[in-house]
Amino acid sequence: MTEHPIDRLYDQVLARKSADPARSYTAKLLKEGVSKCAKKVGEEGVEVAIAALTGDKRERVAESADLLYHLCVLWVASDVDPADVYAELTAREGRSGLDDKAARKNIAR
Repeated sequence: MTEHPIDRLYDQVLARKSADPARSYTAKLLKEGVSKCAKKVGEEGVEVAIAALTGDKRERVAESADLLYHLCVLWVASDVDPADVYAELTAREGRSGLDDKAARKNIAR
């Protein structure tokens, strides 16, 4: 089975964790901590949304790639393994999104 591009990106981010922050943007983000990484995911999410409304397809693709990169950085910073995310997505297959949302809302109460 071919490794997924997200897995390769995650592995690349993980490998750069120990790089010199003065020479690696990834290492710099990771050194700044989870809060900074989370902020970048939020910023990139907004940029994807704006591109979806106002940009051309190329911009939407580029912003989406930025979002996935920053999500991988956040996963590394906060000790999330992509396999766990994939398992969660697999567990949700075949379930209604509306039912899932209602169940999570009831748990939060």
